[in-house]
Amino acid sequence: MDPVERLYLDALTAEPAEPGRSLRPQLLAGARARRRPAERTAPWAEPFAGRVAAMDALLAAAVDDDWHRVIVEGWTLQELVAHLAAKDGLLAHAVGAPVLGPPLGVLDAAGRTAQVQEHERARSPEQTRRDWRAQADALCRHLATLDPAAPVRVDGLEAPLGDQVLARSLETWVHADDAARTARLALPHPVPEHIHPTADLCARLLPWTLAVSGLDGSGHVLELTLTGPGGGRWQVPLGLGDPPGTDADVSISADVVEFCFLLGGRGSAESLPARLGGDTELARQVLRSAPALSGP
Repeated sequence: MDPVERLYLDALTAEPAEPGRSLRPQLLAGARARRRPAERTAPWAEPFAGRVAAMDALLAAAVDDDWHRVIVEGWTLQELVAHLAAKDGLLAHAVGAPVLGPPLGVLDAAGRTAQVQEHERARSPEQTRRDWRAQADALCRHLATLDPAAPVRVDGLEAPLGDQVLARSLETWVHADDAARTARLALPHPVPEHIHPTADLCARLLPWTLAVSGLDGSGHVLELTLTGPGGGRWQVPLGLGDPPGTDADVSISADVVEFCFLLGGRGSAESLPARLGGDTELARQVLRSAPALSGP
């Protein structure tokens, strides 16, 4: 079986509960029925590969009406998939992997999204899905040859390749959840081994989200505790360039999935169940600024 499909099967079988209107039986059957040529991806890219497989399995269950239902940002499901293809394509271009869709005329996320969406509106939803998945699979294969520490610039932001891929994993996770919620379906979360590195990225982004929000956390250290499968504990210096610190003067404890989704632009600081300690006003600022880097 394709390793990407195997990753998703792992996620499905690792989830014991079956809430109402769960997609698990259909997705398991669909994933097991598909057989593709063997593909490889780097272990550090598996969180992204797993979310691509999850999104694809969700799309396989979509019917005609689903494709035209508005999901988020005023986008239909087909336009949402085109958005994912556009963002994946920018990363693929940056690392020399194949890019599908219209010729790259722009390299910013908003411009490329508009370009790909216009292109895909003239095609069938199945063609959109097929090319998004083919491009993502090709990217996963290509990543197996690359160094995750190598700096890569995507959409004007330079970061280690591993972090760029984790950002794609988080966005794909969030948008798969958007689509499932709109259809009132239950989609399993990633396995803990995929949640943890995504949560680690979210923790490390906090000094940047504060800075982008016009706040300066210099001299402060956050003890962040994220509970649930894939969670953990982090000591996060809140100022850009601050050295690692162990003497935390502010603390936040929250569910790991809800925290990742907050960084991904879903939910709000006010609605997030969290325990705050130390400098609680600074803790609230951290949570309010957390979605600052999230896009559509």
